Formats: sequence, structure tokens, C-alpha cells
Amino acid sequence: MRQFDQSLKEVKRVLLTMGEKLEIAVDKAVRSLAIQNDILAKQVVLDDKEMDRLETVIDDTVAKLIATQQPVAKDLRLLIAAIKIASDMERMADLAVNIAQVTIEMKESNLVLFKELIDIPKMAQITQKMVNDGINSYIDGNTDLAKQLAKTDNQVDQMYYDLLKELSFYMQEKQHVEVAIKLCFVARYLERIADHATNIAESVVYIETGKQVDLN
Repeated sequence: MRQFDQSLKEVKRVLLTMGEKLEIAVDKAVRSLAIQNDILAKQVVLDDKEMDRLETVIDDTVAKLIATQQPVAKDLRLLIAAIKIASDMERMADLAVNIAQVTIEMKESNLVLFKELIDIPKMAQITQKMVNDGINSYIDGNTDLAKQLAKTDNQVDQMYYDLLKELSFYMQEKQHVEVAIKLCFVARYLERIADHATNIAESVVYIETGKQVDLN
């Protein structure tokens, strides 16, 4: 059992690393958009390969643990959840790449922002904290923190809908349409990141209770 505990500790360490890299990716992607820096955006795209590698590390480690240690009950749920959380974070990293790609596309098409970004960076900050809280709730087995993520997700949803309304106003001006549409996509990507963070919360509740819940 000691070997299992050591291996589980390593799984948690890798998940923490993924969480840290994900927060950085979201921050860089949104900053690249705000300051129109395609070099920063391209860094996000390149760094995504490491997230793919770490997800594979989690998958391989968990598969080996299940095969050799035959865990049951909560230990098994911890491992199953680890695979799902790693998958959610890899998908969130892909969404950060999508945001970075918007910056790159705008640079290539000589498109510029028609206003300073305010709400999108705010959404990004909230989603970054959701990722952090989600991983910490897994490490600590904190279902209260996990359930709080559902309320935060509702806040992000509302920000998303409000931003769509604002951007639809700008779409009435022909010269703003293309950029406004791209910003709508960015807001959608952030909203999806928040949804995946909520999925992590659901995994934590599953670990601690053995019950599948829908917090979205």
C-alpha cells in the first residue's frame, strides 16, 4: 500500500503541474490578445505540447496502478477522477490555444481591437482561479470548495451573456463586425474553460461521496 500512496502522490504532483501550466496558458493567451502580441500567442501554442505529454503521464501512471495495485472504493475513485481531471485540463489548454490563435489570426489579417479589453481579462482571471480551486479541492478532498465552483461558473456564464449583448451592439458597425465575432469566440472559449473547471469539482464530489453529480 505504501507504493500505492507514493504513486498517488506523484499523480497529484503532475496534476498540480498541469494546473499551474494551464493558468499560465490562459493568462498568456488573453494578454496576447489584449496587447496584440502574436509572439506571446505563439508561445501558448508551442507550450501546449507539454500539457499533452503530462496528460499521457497521468493516463499511463493510473493504468499501471490499477493493473498492479487493484485499488477499490475511494482509492479507485481517486484514480478514475485523476484521468478525467487531466483530460479536462488538457481540453482547457486547447481552449487557451484557441484564444491565442485569435491573436495570431488578427495579426495576420491586420485587424485591431476597437476598444480596450475589460470583461474578457476579468473572465480569464475568474477562470484561472476556478482552475486553481478545482485542483486544490482534489488534492485536499474539499467538497465545499468544489461546490463553490458551481456558483462561480454561474458568474462566468452571466459575464459571457452580457458580453455577447455588448458585442452585438458593436456588430451594427460594419467595420467592427469581424473583430466582434472573434471576441465572441474568445468569450465562449473562456466560458467553456469555466465549465471544464466545474467538471473537476464534480469529480471531487464523486471521489468523496461515490455519487455522480451535475454542478453545471
